[in-house]
Amino acid sequence: MHAVILDAASLGPDIDLSPIERQVTQLTCHDFTATDEAAERLTDADVAIVNKVKLGAETLEALPRLRLICVLATGTNNIDMAAAERLGVEVRNVTAYGTASVAQHSLMMILALAARLPRYQDDVAQGRWNTSPFFCLMEHRTLQLEGKHLVIVGQGEFGSRVGKLAEGLGMQVSFAARPGADSGGDRRSSLAELAPTADVVSLHCPLTEATHHLIDADMLARLKPACLLINCARGSIIDEEAALTALREGRLSGLGVDVLPEEPPRNGHPLLDALAEPLNLIVTPHNAWIAPEARQRIVELTAQNLADFGLISC
Repeated sequence: MHAVILDAASLGPDIDLSPIERQVTQLTCHDFTATDEAAERLTDADVAIVNKVKLGAETLEALPRLRLICVLATGTNNIDMAAAERLGVEVRNVTAYGTASVAQHSLMMILALAARLPRYQDDVAQGRWNTSPFFCLMEHRTLQLEGKHLVIVGQGEFGSRVGKLAEGLGMQVSFAARPGADSGGDRRSSLAELAPTADVVSLHCPLTEATHHLIDADMLARLKPACLLINCARGSIIDEEAALTALREGRLSGLGVDVLPEEPPRNGHPLLDALAEPLNLIVTPHNAWIAPEARQRIVELTAQNLADFGLISC
């Protein structure tokens, strides 16, 4: 069986692909693949292994030999799932590979924003500590997390692990009801109900119609001005511009995001421009998941998907 990886570079140069190699007779690796190159590169493939390359209906229809698509991620939104099903192409993804990494990154953002790290780092860089009349700076009011209320949206692998870490800091943790769920089937309080008492809100839910701009101007108005907002889920779950306005106006105390609506943000984004301002703001480049252990786990889970599908090495 011939497998082709279209965007191997997305796993990083330090990852061992041998678990996948052992499951196929031939493995062809491309570091990067444009959408319009996919069909040609998959012509002789029985298996497509892909992370972010889009495989639409037209591409899939041009690949009669293709039997399986292995996605090197949890989301399958880059695959035309209806076309794959119609053509008899199975799609398998991987889950729970980066739980520890994402939870650690989320907690890092909570801790950093609570300590006003962006503000104090800027103060030090600007020489304000050097000219302080006494031994420390305390212009930016910090937040002691013990006893504070963390509201998490998404009680899956990521959200649950963040909750456990936060409880270790002495925080009170609540999980909001799943957005868009039938109110009769989910007895948890809604985010709107929990928002007024939240000291920190952390998002760990998928991007759906129900969660698009879940944190909008109205929801931001429900939060306490001292609240911290963390998004390590998907861009557009928050209305980033509304959140930035709230941060600038003092109606939000801190904002940390690891995701943007367009990635990479080739056309820029207001949050990136705002990093030059004196704000309690952190933006990281969708790298909450990138611990080497997590990326190697993707390879291992993909190899298992190949084995489960019945592919064996000769």
